[in-house]
Amino acid sequence: MLSVLRQLYLITWGRKMAKIPVTVYTKSSCVQCDMTKKQFDKLGVQFTEVNLEENLDKLEEFKSRGLMAAPIVTTDIKEWSGFRLDKINGLARHISSMERNG
Repeated sequence: MLSVLRQLYLITWGRKMAKIPVTVYTKSSCVQCDMTKKQFDKLGVQFTEVNLEENLDKLEEFKSRGLMAAPIVTTDIKEWSGFRLDKINGLARHISSMERNG
């Protein structure tokens, strides 16, 4: 439901949809998760949010790959854990470049 509301919000404000899927896996009461989502919103990056507390299989999958800190951000080719401003900004630049170059 949240992702549908987020999509409506993004369409309402005229943001373009990302050409690559971005998913932010979060936990409740997670400051780094909130900071990551706010930064993506600020930069106009559309993402889908998935709560790891409701997806324990996914949580175990990430742990087995060494991703131990929330949030965990995934795209079609990259993934990282924790609040990583450098990676967030780099992804936003990449998406913006893709949109400009069509």
